[in-house]
Amino acid sequence: MSGWDGLTGQADAVELLKAAASADPSRSAMTHSWLITGPPGSGRSNLAYAFATALLSRGHDDEATSRQVDARSHPDLAVLSTERIIITIDEVRSLVASSQFSPSVGRYRVVVIEDADRMTERTSNLLLKALEEPPPRTVWILCAPSEADLIPTIRSRVRSIRLRTPSVADVADLLVRRDGIDRETAVTAAREAQSHIGMALRLATDQEARERRRRTLEAALAIRSVSDAVNAATTMLAVAGDDAKAITEQRDAQERASALRSLGVEPGGTVPPALRSQLRALEDDQKRRATRSLRDGIDRILVDLLSLYRDVLLLHLGVAEEPINQAVRGRLDEATAASTPASTLAVMDAIAVARRRIESNVAPALALEAMLVAVSRHAVR
Repeated sequence: MSGWDGLTGQADAVELLKAAASADPSRSAMTHSWLITGPPGSGRSNLAYAFATALLSRGHDDEATSRQVDARSHPDLAVLSTERIIITIDEVRSLVASSQFSPSVGRYRVVVIEDADRMTERTSNLLLKALEEPPPRTVWILCAPSEADLIPTIRSRVRSIRLRTPSVADVADLLVRRDGIDRETAVTAAREAQSHIGMALRLATDQEARERRRRTLEAALAIRSVSDAVNAATTMLAVAGDDAKAITEQRDAQERASALRSLGVEPGGTVPPALRSQLRALEDDQKRRATRSLRDGIDRILVDLLSLYRDVLLLHLGVAEEPINQAVRGRLDEATAASTPASTLAVMDAIAVARRRIESNVAPALALEAMLVAVSRHAVR
């Protein structure tokens, strides 16, 4: 399966980038800098790496190039992705320096920045200088949720590719075709993930992830008072923490074992004092990643809650559309009978405010409690 085959619901974007990567001058629409935007789970980074593979391939080595890009080990590929809150200026400075090298084996040197929206203005201005005067065979590929997440001067120097949210059917088809998941499970996971490809795969393959999502919805549906709201906030924080731990724990252990091997330390052996600073640096990075993973987990909870009250609102309005949360249809009917369209909209507004507050670094516990207290005000006792 090629990198293009792992994408779904983005036929126009794939066709455009295939043409740009073509060695045929009559088809090529190549430019030196690209911006791929789209909602979370739409496949931004997957499309970026499929495009990078096409640019780096020489026609006879597609499979080998694909393996190298997947491993991020191709000599003409530079990648910047972060699991912290922001991308640092030193990371971009190093990337800009590497972008000046000529390609060693491919047609281009390709530089991919995932989550380009996580750059500060100062860092963005450093990148801007590289985009203004790029070497002739360097291609930049930036990924971000929307064009508005980047400063205007960068937007003016890139060609934008906008991805759409794939349909539930598209995502389900991908899970069946690529991952061998049975059709019923794939459709349910795609619907509950709201077409987020990565989350749909987790829900389809991880029973604990499905259980954590169920606990979140039940905690929200049980709120009838302020005390219920505080308890629900505690439950949701615990769920987000468990989810973050499930994502990061195994990776942290693998990274530590790999670091010890590279330092020549046997498993269970004592780390020499001279090497401890390197392990501390790794641990600091892992702590920053855990912080971001927790915030991402809380945001996933809020997105799930939005889907819950969206279902309730559609039931209020009599819209003939299958609910996202069909698995709790009975509870949805009860919530609809116990509320009004106006109160449901007020709850959805409170969830949107909580998402903005957490994005602005308000303590997640406070933002969740404030949001759920608003839910309790609109609950029918």
